[in-house]
Amino acid sequence: MGRLYRLLVVTLLGFASGLPLALTGQAMQAWLTTAGVDVATIGFLALVGLPYTFKFLWAPLLDRFELPGLGRRRGWLVATQLLLAALLMALAATSPSSATRAFALLALAIAFVSASQDVVIDAYRTELLPAPERGLGASLNVAGYRLAMIVSGGLALIWTDAQQGGGWTWPEVYRLMAALMVAAAAASALLLPRLPPANRPPTRGLRELGGFAAVLAAVALGALLTERLGAGAARALLAPWLATTTLPAALQGRWIDLATLLGGLALTLPLAAWAARRARFQTLLDGLHDYFAQPGAAAMLLLIVLYKLGDAFAGSLLTPFLLKGMGYALAEVGVVNKLIGLWMTIAGALLGGALMLRLGLWRALMLFGLLQMASNLGFWWLAQGGRGQLGAALLPAFDWGFVKLAQATPVDGGLLLVVVLENLSGGMGTAAFLALLMSLCSQRFTATQFALLSAFASIGRVWVGPLAGVLAETIGWPGFFVLSTLFALPALAMLAWLRTPIRALEQAPTR
Repeated sequence: MGRLYRLLVVTLLGFASGLPLALTGQAMQAWLTTAGVDVATIGFLALVGLPYTFKFLWAPLLDRFELPGLGRRRGWLVATQLLLAALLMALAATSPSSATRAFALLALAIAFVSASQDVVIDAYRTELLPAPERGLGASLNVAGYRLAMIVSGGLALIWTDAQQGGGWTWPEVYRLMAALMVAAAAASALLLPRLPPANRPPTRGLRELGGFAAVLAAVALGALLTERLGAGAARALLAPWLATTTLPAALQGRWIDLATLLGGLALTLPLAAWAARRARFQTLLDGLHDYFAQPGAAAMLLLIVLYKLGDAFAGSLLTPFLLKGMGYALAEVGVVNKLIGLWMTIAGALLGGALMLRLGLWRALMLFGLLQMASNLGFWWLAQGGRGQLGAALLPAFDWGFVKLAQATPVDGGLLLVVVLENLSGGMGTAAFLALLMSLCSQRFTATQFALLSAFASIGRVWVGPLAGVLAETIGWPGFFVLSTLFALPALAMLAWLRTPIRALEQAPTR
C-alpha cells in the first residue's frame, strides 16, 4: 500500500471523526440557542462531551477484542458508525426545549459512541502510518476532521437560516448527518486496508469484561453519591459566601452546581482506579503502566491538558457569543465562523504540517502555541468594540444546490479578521499537538494509550463548558476572553521545561 493511499485513508477517517463532534458541540449549541435555552444551561450541556474525557476506561476492550469479519479495527469502525446514525435519527425526533433531559441523554449517547469511534480511528491511524509520515498524516487528519465540521457546523447554520439559507429545521439537518454516517460505515467496510494481526496483550477476555464492569459500577456509584450528597455539601460550603454577593439566585445555583460537579469528580476518579486494580482490568492497567514507565510521563500529561486549554476556553461558548452577545445572524455566523473559519483551520493544519518538516516537533508546538494565545485577544477586541469596527464586506447571493444564500448580505469585517486568525493558528496548533500524541504511544497499547492522551486533551474542551457559562454571565464577554488568553500561559511554560524530552521524541523509534 502506497504512501498516497495511506494519507487518503487518514483524511477520510478524519472526516468520519469530525462529523458527529459538532453535532454535540457547536451545532447543538446553535440549535439550543435558537430554541431559547439560556447560556448557563448551554454551558452545562457541554458536559454531554464527558465520554471524550473518559474513553480510556473502555478503550482497552477495543484493544483486546475484535469483531468478526472485517479484521482488526475495521469491525469496530463500522459498528460505531452505524450506531451513530441510529442515535442521530433519535435525536432529530426530540425537542431540546420541551424534552431537555431526554435530549441531553441522547446527545450523551452520541458522544459516547463518537468517542468510541475516535478510539478506533486514532489507533488505526497510529498503527497505519510510519513515523516519517505522522506530521503530514496529522495535518491531513485535521483537514478531514475540519471539513466534516464545515458540513455539520457551517453548512448546517446556513441551511437553518429561514431568511438567507434553505430554511431547514434542525431535525432535518440531523437526519442528513445520520445518512452521512451510514455512508462512512460503507466506506470503512470497503475502502480501508486490513492491518496486520495485533501483538495482543496476554489477558483473559472474561476478566477484561469483568474489569470494565467493575470500573463502570464504580463510576455509577460515584455519580449516585454525587447526586445524593454532593449538592447538599456544595450548598453548605458555598451558600454563606454567595449570600454576600450580588449575584442573582439562578447564577448562585450555577456556582453550586459547578462545585457539585468538581466534588463528584474528586470522588469518582479514585474510586474507578481502585475498582480497576481490584478487578485486575489488565489491559487498562498494563497500558497505563507502559505509558507511565516513560521518563516525564506525568509532566507530558499535564502539558496535554494545558496546551489547548486557552483555545478550548475561548471556543466553548463561541456560538452563543456570536449569536446572542454580538447579534450576528445565523447565516453570517455560518458563512464566516463555520465555512470560512473551518477552511482556514484546514489551511492552518496543512501549513502546520509543512512547517513541522523544517521546525521539528518542539519548535512547532511553541510557535503555534504562541499564535493560539494571541488569537484569543481578537475575540476580546470584538467583544469590547462591537461590530462594525472594520466595516463590512458584501457577500453575494449564491445557490450551489446543496447550500444557498438567498440575497447579498454584509459580513462584518472584524468578525472575518478575528475568525481567520483564530482558525489558522488553531489548525497549526492542532496538527503539531496530534503529532505529539502519536509519538507518545506504544504499538502494543495504541487504543488504550491514545485514548488516555486524547481524553486528557479533551478535558479543556469538555470541562470548561460549565465554568465558561457561569463566568460569561458573571464577568461579561470581554473579561471572559481576557481570561481565556491567560489560560494559555501555563502550557507555554510547560513546553519550555519539557524541551529536551519532546525533542527526543522527534527521533525516537516507535515503542
